[in-house]
Amino acid sequence: MNMENLDVKSLIERYNNGTISEKERAQLESWYISEVGSNRDYQRLKENLIKLDQNFIYIIGNKEVKTTRLWAKIAITASFFAVLGVSLYFYTSKSTNTITKDNIQVNDIAPAGNKAYLILGNGKRIALNDAKDGVVATQANVHITKTADGQLVYVIAESKGSSSTLEYNTIETPNGGRYEIALPDGTHVWMNVKSSLKYPSSFVSLKERRVELNGEAYFQVAKDKQHPFIVKTAQQEVTVLGTHFNISSYEDEKATKTTLIEGSISISGLNSKKSKILAPGQQAVVKNDEIKIGEADVDQALSWKNGDFVFAGEDLKAVMRQVARWYDVEIEYHGNVNSSGVVSTLSRTKKLSQLLKLLQINLGVHFKVEGRRVLVMP
Repeated sequence: MNMENLDVKSLIERYNNGTISEKERAQLESWYISEVGSNRDYQRLKENLIKLDQNFIYIIGNKEVKTTRLWAKIAITASFFAVLGVSLYFYTSKSTNTITKDNIQVNDIAPAGNKAYLILGNGKRIALNDAKDGVVATQANVHITKTADGQLVYVIAESKGSSSTLEYNTIETPNGGRYEIALPDGTHVWMNVKSSLKYPSSFVSLKERRVELNGEAYFQVAKDKQHPFIVKTAQQEVTVLGTHFNISSYEDEKATKTTLIEGSISISGLNSKKSKILAPGQQAVVKNDEIKIGEADVDQALSWKNGDFVFAGEDLKAVMRQVARWYDVEIEYHGNVNSSGVVSTLSRTKKLSQLLKLLQINLGVHFKVEGRRVLVMP
């Protein structure tokens, strides 16, 4: 099977727009294996991948050059390699340049799931993944309920008198855990792995709705012009009335990134009086108290919420920090593995072994898994 008797260009397009049939998918994978997959020489394989990559970008570029940005074309190409890479693995699994079944699949690690801890104002800590559906706690006139789909919801009960005590709750997601919460004002928050959100159990008596975030979360803020919603992180404050946006503010990342999807928000540095207004489709990057505004790669910013890893030029260590948080593993580097410009789109639903196989094929590095430790090697 080769380019002469199979319309590979058309099959690639149908795969990426979701219209490819199972028969066509099998044909595409078979073509890939026959053309590239049987080549066990890594350097030659890498050269073939690069050639195919450039050809595919050229094909898509000629058709969509006026409407598609380069990063999008590259991401589409990367997703194509990711799927075909699964087939390639089975034909190269015995090679010394490939992860073996013995060193990675014995105790495979599942991707992140609904895991979080709720810390009440009195210090009580509740493991939400172990808690039964229904009311998990009650504070003043607020019932805290876990729904059947794993969401935490605050419900204001009928009040028999105002409470003078304002309590604060914190929800924490560990490495390998994510969660969704509906705050007392109706704001929805999707929390990424290794994140925490501190908030009052009720906003009724407050002039502003202020919360504190460490990590990453997507906010869908309930509109209330009389009570601004404020998100404080280690480097900034975001003030909104009602909007959709994503904030990434991890301690082990140098910058805080805020991406606006809908509405309008104000970004203020904590250590200066500087502030800037963000419009939909823009991203603010705060680093060393400097605020830079630019066009957002929305697909990349929301990839974690949509179930994907989207890498569009990151260095290898930045990629592996995401992997470490998502799978709750430690990363250890052996030798010179400072790869840069990583471009790939991979599903976050894959087990760790599957993800590492695809990264190995795409990046040319090698991995070894020992318990919950991942060794990265040239």
